[in-house]
Amino acid sequence: MPPPSLPPRIAGLVDLAFNLWWSWDREARELWRALDLQAYRESGHNPVRILKLVAADTLEKAAADPGFLRLYNRVMERFRAETEPAAGAPVAYFSPEFGVHVSLPVYAGGLGILAGDTLKEASDLGLPMVGVGLIYSQGYVRQRIRDDGWQEEVPEALDASSYPVRPVRDREGHPLVVVVPVFNPPLRAAVVEAQVGRVPLYLLTTDVEENPPWDRQISQRLYTGDLEGRLRQELVLGVGGVRALRELGIAPRLVHLNEGHPAFAAAERWAELVREGWGWEKALAEVRRTTVFTTHTPLHAGTDIFPFPLIEKYMLPYLEGAGIPREAFLALGADPAHPEAGFNMTAFAMRVSGATNAVSARHAEVARGIWSGVRVGDRPVAVRGITNGVHLRTWTEPLRVQKLFDRYLGPAWRERPDDPAVWARVDGIPDEELWQVHLERKAALLSEIDSRARRRWEAGDAGAARIVAAGTLLDPRVLTLGFARRFTAYKRPTLILYDRERLRRILTHPLRPVQIVFAGKAHPADHEGKRLIQEVHRAALDPQFGGRIAFVEEYDQHLAKYLVAGVDVWLNTPLPPLEASGTSGMKAAVNGVPVLSVLDGWWPEGFTGGNGWAFGGEELPGDRTAADADAMYRILEEEIVPLYYDRGPDEVPHGFVRVMKEAIKTVAPRFSTRRMMKEYAELYRSVLGAGSGG
Repeated sequence: MPPPSLPPRIAGLVDLAFNLWWSWDREARELWRALDLQAYRESGHNPVRILKLVAADTLEKAAADPGFLRLYNRVMERFRAETEPAAGAPVAYFSPEFGVHVSLPVYAGGLGILAGDTLKEASDLGLPMVGVGLIYSQGYVRQRIRDDGWQEEVPEALDASSYPVRPVRDREGHPLVVVVPVFNPPLRAAVVEAQVGRVPLYLLTTDVEENPPWDRQISQRLYTGDLEGRLRQELVLGVGGVRALRELGIAPRLVHLNEGHPAFAAAERWAELVREGWGWEKALAEVRRTTVFTTHTPLHAGTDIFPFPLIEKYMLPYLEGAGIPREAFLALGADPAHPEAGFNMTAFAMRVSGATNAVSARHAEVARGIWSGVRVGDRPVAVRGITNGVHLRTWTEPLRVQKLFDRYLGPAWRERPDDPAVWARVDGIPDEELWQVHLERKAALLSEIDSRARRRWEAGDAGAARIVAAGTLLDPRVLTLGFARRFTAYKRPTLILYDRERLRRILTHPLRPVQIVFAGKAHPADHEGKRLIQEVHRAALDPQFGGRIAFVEEYDQHLAKYLVAGVDVWLNTPLPPLEASGTSGMKAAVNGVPVLSVLDGWWPEGFTGGNGWAFGGEELPGDRTAADADAMYRILEEEIVPLYYDRGPDEVPHGFVRVMKEAIKTVAPRFSTRRMMKEYAELYRSVLGAGSGG
């Protein structure tokens, strides 16, 4: 806990530290840096830890420093205004992960980052919402790359006492513990709260003394590979999450299921209504009327499917005891295309929801094809497209890019981030100034890469070759491509390595060289993903590429912010149509980093012809690897490289800067979470007003 000697004049720092609002407010971040810059760095940018690390005399000096107090007063005034609780019955947003900030490691990747951005935007808009998830005592994967390039998962004892969370109290003032009755004997889950601006985020953990060791392990690791372990997690999230809200006296007007993982929340709400005296059919209709489901997977293989014996073991006795017929429940999870496979969580979520949406227009088309057999009554489930967005105040680089926007766009870019007229003012930014800001961000990225490599070297657990592969030979003057995604086969991270000789010529051109920064984790069970990381690592060590390829380990939200603002071009090469949306390219574009991508996911909606580069839009029979690689190489050789190196006496690539400006102007308003949340709010209203349906 924070030191008890915090001077009264700056006592508000405690509440600020425990509300993640500070993480997307530029001046609030500056406040923590101003308090103690070294503590800010040593803490991993975690204010809860800062208040533990900072010396008492430093706090006293800050409380008497007029400059610090002026900044403190401005931040606290805005903090109080922007975190006033929203009025009205909330939307309960259930998700297995929430990527709000690195200080709260309860996320693995894009699904969690989207969930975190959603809560932030709900807070900004004053939309009443609560988040419901799990807190994991061991987090996700801590990645280490061996000298041979193979990913290892390093166990790490996380300091939960430094998380920005507080225990939730029951009516008697004791830590809130809910009973999850689908287990035998019933399991207990404690509830803690993280505050995300106006939005409370309730996180459940089974790591409590009343549970036996095997139950305490349920919430240890995000996305366990064990199928029954995964089911047990999802039961705690769904059933336990609904029970936690009930104990808190929160009656959500609508439940939003972010992917199929939390869909047992609908089963618990169904059972709850039946226990209250509703007929099971009427209760199911009411659950549908008040549930929205977002699917993120364009693959059957991407959904959780549980064997019927496991459903029989956990869910059926509980639901039958509540008065729900087993056949009715099992029918909701049946996939008509694969009825023998087991209980399908995506099919179930679709059937218990009043509306289902995909996360891009292209993904909606794909999802409608995959799930065409899923029906509610005599009607097929409709799948709408609501394309993902990114929270601009989080992902726009704060030290230089945000200040540039403040100067030329004014406060309107924060107040009306989805207004294209605001972003049209980007044309008024002098090319020289935008380019200089970008070069500074690029230098900051390479400095961060060097610092990470140095720390590995100092730790003595990496050889010289590993340090070279980590990016120590990168050159700030060279056109730099960035590829940072989850490493899995369909994202094709090694597509650019397809023709080694052609790539060598591109990377080592004597006058116009190119370099590539890779980052990303493979799931512990994804051996093909690990092999792809190893392939990139070996290319990074290959002398023929001249040190122009780097793989930076331990990709997280912190490194992502350096990458999306610091590379010159963002590379995205998924195998169509397997990219549901993707948001990393959006984050890059709003920082003035153009995208080079396959026309899949969000990019068919985002690409204008002048704001980046696209390939692979055509349907191709058979293996399309060679055709896509050739198209990508040609764009690099004939368009991107010449444009980047075309400099006049001022050393500014004005043609390339035009593309940078177009990327900002066209992507920021259309692919912000402000636009996305407005579409969701309209969807919520339509569902609540339409009654039950598919």
